[in-house]
Amino acid sequence: MTASFESTQSVAILGGGPGGYEAALAAAQLGAEVTLVERAGVGGSAVITDVVPSKSLIATADAAVAIAGASDLGVQLFAKGAAGTPLKPQIAINLSAVNRRLLALARQQSDDMRSALVDAGVRIIAGQGRLEGRNAVVVSTESGGTDFDRIEADTLVVSVGASPRELPEAKPDGERILTWTQLYDMRSLPEHLIVVGSGVTGAEFAGAYMNLGAKVTLVSSRDRVLPGEDRDAAAVLEKVFKRGGMTVLSKSRADRVERNGDGVTVHLADGRVVEGSHCLMAVGSIPNTHGIGLEEAGVQMSTSGHIQVNRVARTSVPNIYAAGDCTTFVPLASVASMQGRIAIFHALGDTVIPLERRRITSNIFTAPEIATVGWSESDVEAGLVDGVVHKLPIAANPRAKMMGTKDGFVKIIARKGSGSVMGGVIVAPRASELIYPIAIAVERRLTVDQVSRVFAVYPSLTGSITDATRAMHSVDRSAEGGE
Repeated sequence: MTASFESTQSVAILGGGPGGYEAALAAAQLGAEVTLVERAGVGGSAVITDVVPSKSLIATADAAVAIAGASDLGVQLFAKGAAGTPLKPQIAINLSAVNRRLLALARQQSDDMRSALVDAGVRIIAGQGRLEGRNAVVVSTESGGTDFDRIEADTLVVSVGASPRELPEAKPDGERILTWTQLYDMRSLPEHLIVVGSGVTGAEFAGAYMNLGAKVTLVSSRDRVLPGEDRDAAAVLEKVFKRGGMTVLSKSRADRVERNGDGVTVHLADGRVVEGSHCLMAVGSIPNTHGIGLEEAGVQMSTSGHIQVNRVARTSVPNIYAAGDCTTFVPLASVASMQGRIAIFHALGDTVIPLERRRITSNIFTAPEIATVGWSESDVEAGLVDGVVHKLPIAANPRAKMMGTKDGFVKIIARKGSGSVMGGVIVAPRASELIYPIAIAVERRLTVDQVSRVFAVYPSLTGSITDATRAMHSVDRSAEGGE
């Protein structure tokens, strides 16, 4: 909801990623005087080196898989040889061209976002910013030169993001030992990519490079990939990985990574050694909060360096807010955007709906994708909520059969007794799109009966959602959930 007044307040925003960008737009919309400080470019690392390029890479990998699997649908690709005999062409990936395209897309997105801010009247300053007390930001040149600008503001928003975590035993060199921001300099597919870390980032890149045709080994210190996600979803993805030729090393902690000429050696804690051409370190991230004046301003931090915020993105200092991966909230671009808007709405007196973790949707861009929202099956098993779980294989869906889709499912979690939808998991192509109706159901507290009465196109993958909710008609009388 937009306020009916124009603010006379000034707002300074440190960091132009999704959180800072949305905060700037919202503040300008409400009539505030807005200054945005960004060192890398509008959109931040999320647009320039993380979300946009990585998902563009994954889209290319998905296209390669679609071409390779077309023969299952009766589509056969052949070329004629010199004698007129049919030849089966091979799929070739020009990684250099792929990387040029995705980096160009990232820059275009950044430029579009910058134009939107300029059109809204936001002042943009390029450089390294830091807080000076509780009401000012000082900007230095990118080379770390003399301070050249000082912005005083009534409200400060910190949205400085995070960077890949680097381990001293596996120091990235940008050539063979890489972080996810350094992958786009590769000119050709790695002969053998070793991915250390089986969380979301590790799983996404491992799957993408496997589907592009590289040999991939995934090193996981836990007993399965995606240890923090729905176990059924993780099991499906691990099965797909292994079927595609990936080597998955579970319960295998990497002690150190060494470069050996044109290759790398990963030493595991149990004494085993894995050799490859490249190694991607996907072992988490650290907030970019060090040395920017937060502690001096009195902002409360966690031991990991994240900024402590409440549900309206406010810090321990009343006029300082924070958004995005640098905070203690959920590290998602969509969450950062919402935090940025909520922070401004709260600071400038507009209508505010505090963030609720259980209503946040998230997606893992593997093939198949994994989307989740709300309470989980593990929450039900732990007794945190009195719920019923129903899972329906995606292979039972008629549209999935037509598409040749065999892997995945729709899982609904509903409250026992009332039947209100509390959560859901979708493992399927474009799960990021399919999760939306379940997210609406969670947000609006719809019951499974209400969802089941909504018409779904036949045939469509969304039909699995109505099928699953129809099967839960009697959740008030059954604790089994039809597993």
